Amino acid sequence: MKISIIIPAYNEEKTVALVLEKIHDLTLPEYEKEVIVVDDGSKDNTKLEIKKSKYIKSIGFYSHENNQGKAAAIKTGIKHATGDYIVIQDADTEYDPEDIKKLTAHIKGKEDVVYGTRLDHFPDFKGDLGKGLFIAHYIGNRFLSLITSMLYGQWLTDMETCYKLFPRKAVEDMQLHAHGFAFEPEITAKLLKAGYKITEVSISTKPRDYEEGKKLQAWKDGPIALWTLLKYRFVS
Repeated sequence: MKISIIIPAYNEEKTVALVLEKIHDLTLPEYEKEVIVVDDGSKDNTKLEIKKSKYIKSIGFYSHENNQGKAAAIKTGIKHATGDYIVIQDADTEYDPEDIKKLTAHIKGKEDVVYGTRLDHFPDFKGDLGKGLFIAHYIGNRFLSLITSMLYGQWLTDMETCYKLFPRKAVEDMQLHAHGFAFEPEITAKLLKAGYKITEVSISTKPRDYEEGKKLQAWKDGPIALWTLLKYRFVS
C-alpha cells in the first residue's frame, strides 16, 4: 500500500528544507512512500530551497506561477498523487512528521479517514501558548469543530488540523472549490456527507506567530470556514 504525502508550500524558505529532510527520514515500514511538493507561487526563495534539496530527485515537485491558496496547492498535489492514501503535511515546523505514524497506525482497510488532533485535551496556556494569538485560534478552532460536530453528526475536536489522512479514491472525483484555508472545512464536510467516519488521534504541535510566518488569520478565515460548513451541509 502506498501513502502520498502532499506538502503545499508558500513563502516557507526558512523551514521547507528541514521539513523535506524530516519527511525523507520518516519510516513507514508497511507502506511505500510518495512525496509531492507544490510551491504555490512563493515570492521568497521557497522554490529555490526545494530545488536545491538533496532529496529533490526522490520527490514530485510542482509549482504554480501565481499564488492561488493552500487548497489550490493541495488539489494540484491530489491530481498527481498515486497513493492509496493521501496525508497533508505543511511546509513549516508546527507539526512533527513522526506523528504521521500515528495516523497510518489507524489504517485498517481502504476506507479509513484519520485526523491528527491538537485539541483533544485542554492546553496549558503558559509561555508562548499564553499569547492572545494562540488563545484566539484555540477558541475559534474549538467553535468551528463544535459546529462541524453539530451539523454533520460526528464529534470532532480539531476540524482545522493540517494532518488529514484519507483514501485517494475518496477525493479524486470530489469537486473541491476552495482556494485557501477553506479547504479544511470543505473536505471535512464532504467526507462526512459521503459517509466516511473520521478517527482522531492525538498529535503534538508547536504553534508559531505571524512574525514566524503563520498565515491563517482567525478574523478573516474563521467566518469563511463557518460559511463553508453551513453551505456544504445543505448543498453538494
